[in-house]
Amino acid sequence: MIIEEVIPGGIADQLGVEPGDRLKSINCEFVRDILDYRFLACAETISVLLIKESGEEWLLEIEKDYEEDLGICFKQEGLGRIKRCRNNCIFCFLAQMPKGMRKTLYFNDDDYRLSFLHGNFITLTNLSKRDLERIVKLRLTPLYISVHTTNAALRNKMLNNPNSGKIMEQLTFLAQGGIRMHTQAVVCPGINDGPELQKTIGDLYSLWPAVNSLAVVPVGLTRYRDGLFPLQGFTREKARDVLALVEKLQKWCLKQGGYPFVFAGDEFYLAAGLEFPVAFRYGGFPQTENGVGLARLFIDEWVKTSKKLPEELPAPVSATIITGAAGQKLLVPVVERLNRVKNLKVNLRVIENSFFGEKVTVAGLLTPDDVYSTLKDTELGDVVVIPSMMLKKDEPVFLDGSRVKDLAGKLEANVALADGPRGIVEAIFSDNKNVVTKRGYHA
Repeated sequence: MIIEEVIPGGIADQLGVEPGDRLKSINCEFVRDILDYRFLACAETISVLLIKESGEEWLLEIEKDYEEDLGICFKQEGLGRIKRCRNNCIFCFLAQMPKGMRKTLYFNDDDYRLSFLHGNFITLTNLSKRDLERIVKLRLTPLYISVHTTNAALRNKMLNNPNSGKIMEQLTFLAQGGIRMHTQAVVCPGINDGPELQKTIGDLYSLWPAVNSLAVVPVGLTRYRDGLFPLQGFTREKARDVLALVEKLQKWCLKQGGYPFVFAGDEFYLAAGLEFPVAFRYGGFPQTENGVGLARLFIDEWVKTSKKLPEELPAPVSATIITGAAGQKLLVPVVERLNRVKNLKVNLRVIENSFFGEKVTVAGLLTPDDVYSTLKDTELGDVVVIPSMMLKKDEPVFLDGSRVKDLAGKLEANVALADGPRGIVEAIFSDNKNVVTKRGYHA
């Protein structure tokens, strides 16, 4: 645990701790990572063993308030080496990705610490009994777990890993240890749908409320599948079959425990051509980052936002809104309503995903090259509004590593980021800090 930063005025700073010092143990217990540090350092009286860059050892006896931090930050987030995925899933999205994107997108992590800290989904296939015991000891809850199926033989086949079949045993151990879990099943037609999906839902619900939710999402297929396991996408009929099963079992869960428990991804409703459920059926929206319930939240937010629109703008304004094929259904009524405001002209442009293939329809996987290819040589208006989900969550870069200013420069247009209906309206109607001008400056 190498210390990267010492917060000025903090406990560590007052004791002479410096960047480059190494934290070895707290209360005679070896500190492996940031989780051990947080667990051990929260006590009121602690004994900290440091190794200075010179090699000299310091033993610091510290009295402080309970949970008061020492004021230090570690290199690599205090995690060190990240556990990588040992599976070879038949539906793995990373195996279907072309070259030319951010390097970090090709790293397939399967680390329970990242699941706790950042909500990453893990499979539990690379965990020992000691790892599971540590999760319980440190109270690493909630965790996000990719189950896919509770049929041991089928899970071994789908993950191509002989260690994957003990999933129910692992989940039961974590549940008994007080760990709360959110789970997901990536559903592949003819493999883990139908009776297999029904069994999976039933098995996981038997561990409710420790297993708090299950997201059922469709397999994602790109055009880069040469030599991979033959898979088919969901037709309208097969998507409706999945929704019928999910909604039937959701009603059963509501009757049993008063909570819907199982939720279908938005893509299923789009593929099936069906309306999205009301907000109540999403149970507090526990898995929005998994594409579950985002459409309903968008619709409900638009209802509120549209009521505040002006009847007329003082001067003409024009804009272009872009989206993927999946977002078209949601944005058509938005654009129609915006165009009823006098002096406002809004165009909706649906971007086909040439990079990944036309079967990939979500806006979050659009690339700036596809956006440029669609929009070049067209009248874009005063601003081009793009969904913020196209960018990395903690950094304003696209999948290929380029930035918003690069796209604005190529299009020779002002580009604004929008997160939902309110963001769209702000980007078009008012001064917006997220607008990047065609010269690369923030408006």
